[in-house]
Amino acid sequence: MIESARGAAANWAGNLTYGAREVLTPRTLDEARELVASARRIKALGSRHSFSDVADSPGGVQLDLSRVSGSPSLDTRAAAVTVGGSVRYGDLVTHLHNAGFALENLASLPHITVAGSVATGTHGSGERHPGLAAAVSALELLTADGSLLTFARADADFAGAVVGVGALGVVTRLTLDLVPSFTVRQDVFDNLPWSAAVEHFDEIQAAGYSVSLFTNWARDVVDQVWLKNRTAAEAAGSPPAAASGSLTDAVPASLFGGVPADGPRHPAHAAGVPAGNTTAQLGAPGPWYDRLPHFRLGFTPSVGAELQTEYFVPRAAAPAAFEALRGIGHRIAPLLLVSEIRTVAADDLWLSPSSGRESVAIHFTWLPRQPEVEALLPTIESTLAPFAPRPHWGKLFHGEALDLAYPRSADFRSLAARLDPAGKFRNPFLDRHVFGS
Repeated sequence: MIESARGAAANWAGNLTYGAREVLTPRTLDEARELVASARRIKALGSRHSFSDVADSPGGVQLDLSRVSGSPSLDTRAAAVTVGGSVRYGDLVTHLHNAGFALENLASLPHITVAGSVATGTHGSGERHPGLAAAVSALELLTADGSLLTFARADADFAGAVVGVGALGVVTRLTLDLVPSFTVRQDVFDNLPWSAAVEHFDEIQAAGYSVSLFTNWARDVVDQVWLKNRTAAEAAGSPPAAASGSLTDAVPASLFGGVPADGPRHPAHAAGVPAGNTTAQLGAPGPWYDRLPHFRLGFTPSVGAELQTEYFVPRAAAPAAFEALRGIGHRIAPLLLVSEIRTVAADDLWLSPSSGRESVAIHFTWLPRQPEVEALLPTIESTLAPFAPRPHWGKLFHGEALDLAYPRSADFRSLAARLDPAGKFRNPFLDRHVFGS
């Protein structure tokens, strides 16, 4: 029996109440196909971690596929795993690790679903690592008429289907590339001077497999730098391609003026947030899945009561973008818990925020003061406008000062019109930011 619940559910942060009248939870894929085929307006609902209304279906229904996902299917010969779209990364990673495999990278929290993360362009960090969607080698899509389509890397429309922002259908399964399992240590440095952060930005990014800088834009220092590195103590024989990033069992005495932290840190440590929900630091080695994320699965991720925004700028423009944001830091800091800076490698996915360009992602974790945050976003976007910023699809942004004409935007709209001619998967968010209507 298909479970039905009344709508008006809230997202993870509680800043958005969905306008869908009903949430449907099928038990089988056939039930899901029938629901999609018969619906007038429908959207997939995952972990509800998006802060924007990208997954809303005002007046329509939302589809929860958590009972349809099934168990991961591991192909050891191909070094790939096929999973249901509603599987959370945190529930997948130990299965992979126990089989001797890993994902190349992870986002800062493991609580998010694979399909939702991929569809919105979510990412981790590291100058050699593209976003999570780049690991997808195939996906199965439930389209408007209830049909199932499979897209593989060799297919002409594959690069348009992966970061689909929910506009093409409901992603039911994905196949992800794997690498051999590996070990990571995590070290934190406090109080890196901003002048050094800009002058030595490339060297700092090269110092880790994954690197994050945390700031509030108003102080003369970057509050923290988190370096995540594969350890030299790994078992011999790891393929070189899987070992990008430095291999180290030591930590330098300083990082261009930043000093090693004297204890565990939360990214919002400067705002007084304790480190209880973060992954282990102070150089303690651990499995990839318990170090690449900032936060642990069994705990509230990040701060909890928060809002989020993120913009991607070309890497070459990052120093100038930093200086521009510091110029309005006095307006940003009062609303901010913390801001994170990460590098993301380029990919070829049509609506990926890093499509066609090496990027620096500038993330804002805001206090839960949405009217004030939304009033500030146009100023931030105007400040960043000279650097061609692209937003994270699942986070808050204003949009009027942003050029969202991705090089393949027209191709994406054509693909959506072909797969969903009646606009069954459209919603106000997509109309505003993707279809321009």
